[in-house]
Amino acid sequence: MAPSPMAVSDNSPVLLFAWGNPSRGDDALGPEFIARLEERGGRHDVDTLTDYQLQIEHALDLHQRELILFVDACLGNQPFAFETVVPVRDNSFTSHALSPQALLSIYEEVYGQPPPPAFLLRISGCSFQLGSPLSDTAQENLRQAVAFAGVLLDNSREAFWRKRLQAGL
Repeated sequence: MAPSPMAVSDNSPVLLFAWGNPSRGDDALGPEFIARLEERGGRHDVDTLTDYQLQIEHALDLHQRELILFVDACLGNQPFAFETVVPVRDNSFTSHALSPQALLSIYEEVYGQPPPPAFLLRISGCSFQLGSPLSDTAQENLRQAVAFAGVLLDNSREAFWRKRLQAGL
């Protein structure tokens, strides 16, 4: 049973939330990102969560956090991109899967307050076919994204993460 929106939480201050379909090639970059970070050794101040897609119920997982890092696969020219996420009630709000922006908007509606600071790490992939393994390109991009996230997690403060944005990663 999910906690009520007002429940007291034992959540860690930082949530790493990745999604993707491990059966669709590079779409598995989000869950693989979490697996690689966990291989490096867990941290007591970080919770991890993976799923196939973002859904309304995930607003509960964001409660009482200090920082959120969303992680997903994308098509892109750079190995990865790092950006802020702000609440926006977009078109995904009524679809079967939500954007991080829509999830933050739902959080505002449920809790009546702004969500914790949230960031998005998009890891570039190139092959999303059903049954495909991670491509070589995605593997290298994943390695770079995990190294970058390690720096973020060693400095789990919003101000540091924002400085990384301003510095262009």
